[in-house]
Amino acid sequence: MIPRLIAEARKIVIKIGSNTLADQDGRMNAALLEEIVDQLGAFIKAGKQFVLVSSGAQVAGLSTMDKWARKRDIHYRQALCAVGQVELMDAWRRAFAPHKIHIAQILLTQDDFNDPIRTLNMRNTLFTLVDEGIIPIINENDTVSVEEIKIGDNDTLAAQSAVLWSADLLILLSDIDGLYDKNPREFPQAEFIGEVQDIDALHGGISIGGANSFGTGGIATKIEAARRVVPYGIPVIITHGGKPRALEALASGAQRGTAFPA
Repeated sequence: MIPRLIAEARKIVIKIGSNTLADQDGRMNAALLEEIVDQLGAFIKAGKQFVLVSSGAQVAGLSTMDKWARKRDIHYRQALCAVGQVELMDAWRRAFAPHKIHIAQILLTQDDFNDPIRTLNMRNTLFTLVDEGIIPIINENDTVSVEEIKIGDNDTLAAQSAVLWSADLLILLSDIDGLYDKNPREFPQAEFIGEVQDIDALHGGISIGGANSFGTGGIATKIEAARRVVPYGIPVIITHGGKPRALEALASGAQRGTAFPA
């Protein structure tokens, strides 16, 4: 099913998690960014369009401001993200530059999605950028986000962006192959779930763990992202983003993932 979903989709939102973008030392993995972009370049030449939802501002900030690594105060964390956003966008810009593809940054809060005028402006900007061959890279505006305006995780942000753009497919790149009936890191015998037809039925059949070390999400937020977009006719794929040539392997059927068909 997954190769067919990718083949049939023209407008694809890809969310890339913090643990996918970080190397083993917790710093930005520039080589992985270049590999992802190289694959995207080939898909774009085949006629597909992309919007990226990129985590990693805090990871990029830590790569730059190592002395703040142990700071837990909210103001330091927001300042860290302010530094990191520059580094994150520069990393994406350098990765896309050899392909002569421009990028654009869009920073959002929940307030932006709650305001109909802002939502219309966001939608118009997305369509304009993509139509002009520019890759929008969306992230939450962590520098100004506090609890009452915070989206909370980039799986939710990716789902909202996919609906906003009327996407054909949402791909969530994580540090796990897809959905299991329990955490495979704790239970080696956990069974992989390749396709989910009934999202509501999942809650009685799987055990959901917590978030990973860098991200704010986890498998629960990915399931909720699917719940948001599937009613709009947008299927979802969860797969491991750190494996070699992950997107190409996914499209060819050489890499597994969990599909939520619409």
